[in-house]
Amino acid sequence: MNEITAAITAVGGYVPEDILTNKMLEEMVDTNDEWIFSRTGIRERRILKDPSKGTSYLAIMAAQDLIDKSGLDPKEIDLVIVATVSPDLPVAATAVYVATQIGATNAFAYDLQAACSGFLYGMSTASAYIQSGKYKKILVIGADKMSSIIDYTDRTTCIIFGDGAGAALFEPNYEGFGIQDELLRSDGIGREALKIEAGGSLMPPSEITVAKKLHYVTQDGKTVFKFAVSNMADISEQIMKRNHLSSSDVDWLVAHQANKRIVGATASRMNLEDEKVLMNIQRYGNTTSATLPLLLSDFEKQFKKGDNLIFATFGGGFTWGSIYLKWAYNS
Repeated sequence: MNEITAAITAVGGYVPEDILTNKMLEEMVDTNDEWIFSRTGIRERRILKDPSKGTSYLAIMAAQDLIDKSGLDPKEIDLVIVATVSPDLPVAATAVYVATQIGATNAFAYDLQAACSGFLYGMSTASAYIQSGKYKKILVIGADKMSSIIDYTDRTTCIIFGDGAGAALFEPNYEGFGIQDELLRSDGIGREALKIEAGGSLMPPSEITVAKKLHYVTQDGKTVFKFAVSNMADISEQIMKRNHLSSSDVDWLVAHQANKRIVGATASRMNLEDEKVLMNIQRYGNTTSATLPLLLSDFEKQFKKGDNLIFATFGGGFTWGSIYLKWAYNS
C-alpha cells in the first residue's frame, strides 16, 4: 500500500452580509480610505452584527456550505477542529457545538488557538491524525467574529479586522496528493505585541478591566509588521528549498491575509508572479483564523489536480509556518 497523505477533498466558506467600508470608518475614527488601502490593501470587511450570533454561527455556515457542495454525510465526519481566537464561550469548546449543529454526531471535536496561524496548525493536526490511519474524515474550520473583540475607537486595529469562516475536509490519499511537508514555528517574544490584556487567568474580568477597555485586541503594529514580513517570507522560502521547488513549480501562494504588503514581500522572496498570489483581503480584511480557508473557498475553481500550493501564515504569540500541499481534485 502506498503511503497515506492527508488531502483536501472539499472546501466551504461564509462571510456575513453586512459590509463595513473604509468610507464608513472615516466617520468612526481619524482615518481615510486612501490611508487604509495604501497601507493594508483593505477596501471593506464583513461584520456579523446580530448580537445573538457568535463565532459558532460563522463556522456552522461555512461547514454547511462545504457539506451542501460536496454531498458529505456529516455522520461520516470523525473529527471537527475549529481554529479561533474568538470562541463563543471561555470554557465550552465552540467546535463541540458546531459539530452537533451540523449533524456530525459521530465526531469528537475541540478548539485550536494559535492566533492567525490557527488554521495552518489545524491542517498539520489533521494530517497527523489521517496519517495515523485512525481517522478518515476530518473537518478543519477557521472562524472568527473579530468584531466582538475590536475597539471601534482604536484606528490601529478597527481598520484591519473582519468576520468570516472557512472550512476544509481532509481525507486519506494514496496517490501522492495532499500535504507534502510543513514547517511550523513559534516564539514567545511576541506575547506582548498582539494580545487581549484581560479576560484570562492573569487578569480576570472586573469592572476595572471593562472600564479600561482591556478586553479588546491591541497590537504594536510596527513590531508585528516587522516580524511578519521577515518570518512569513523566510519560512516560505525554506519550505521551497527543502522540497527543491523553484518558482515555476509553485502554482499558488495561499498566504494569510494580514496585510497586502506582507503578502507581497512573501511572494517576492519566493519569486512568484502576481497571478499566482491569491488575494481577497480587499473584500474581507483580516479574518484571522479564517483567511486561509476563505482563500481556498473563493479560488477553488481555479485549482487543478496536482497543483502545488504553498500556505504561509503569521500570527500573535508569535506563531508562524508554511505548508506545501498538492491539490487533490478538479472542481
